[in-house]
Amino acid sequence: MPLMAHLVEFRNRFIISAIAVVLGMIGGFLLTEVVFDAIRVPITELAAVRTGGAVLNFSNVTTGFDIRLQMALTLGIVISSPVWLYQVWMFLMPGLKKRERRYALGFVGAAIPLFLAGCAVGWMLMPRIVEVMAGFAPSQDAIYLDAKYYYSFVLQLCLAVGIAFVMPVLLVLLNLAGVLEGRTILKGWRVAVLLVALFAALATPSADVLSMFLLMIPMIGLYFLAVGISLIVDRRRRKRQAAAEAEIESELSS
Repeated sequence: MPLMAHLVEFRNRFIISAIAVVLGMIGGFLLTEVVFDAIRVPITELAAVRTGGAVLNFSNVTTGFDIRLQMALTLGIVISSPVWLYQVWMFLMPGLKKRERRYALGFVGAAIPLFLAGCAVGWMLMPRIVEVMAGFAPSQDAIYLDAKYYYSFVLQLCLAVGIAFVMPVLLVLLNLAGVLEGRTILKGWRVAVLLVALFAALATPSADVLSMFLLMIPMIGLYFLAVGISLIVDRRRRKRQAAAEAEIESELSS
């Protein structure tokens, strides 16, 4: 295809994706009240056990509307993800070989559930983190949490953990593409564990060791699962190469 045809193709798929996101935002805006109630639960629990209480603070007149728009955008992207991921896939697929298409399709199919699982883990850790951090304030004093900052904290935590859960899938994809061997990935397990520990320490409060380990365990498990899959792929690849070489030698000898 000429360059202009590629640009037209990109424009059409971008418009479809944008329409899907906007429609998802409309549906997401209707769900913002449910999201508000969900993220308010840790604050309500804090207020019940603290003498001074704890509340979300909307510092400006437009803060509530701004947060609802942010929620609607986030929910719209999540709701419309099957549409825009399909559009990205259809735009890239003509440029991929048959084998690369299969790998990319497997990557997308595995990455989405793992990303959602990581977001769920971040969501489950969020109340614990809020409880630990609020525990440093004297119980007789009131806690006023900025609503916009609080929502950004929850969103960033869920997204960070979700993206971290996708990284093992990337390692498997690089192995399938022949870039990394399973033994190479396994040799770096000490570095991987260290990086996971650093990430968990940054994503959770330093005083909350339990949340740190709850985040580290599934991430390390996914890493070694990626190592196991890569080792199996390498063994099958070596068997195919040995069979092909034996076939060539038999043909040459005959």
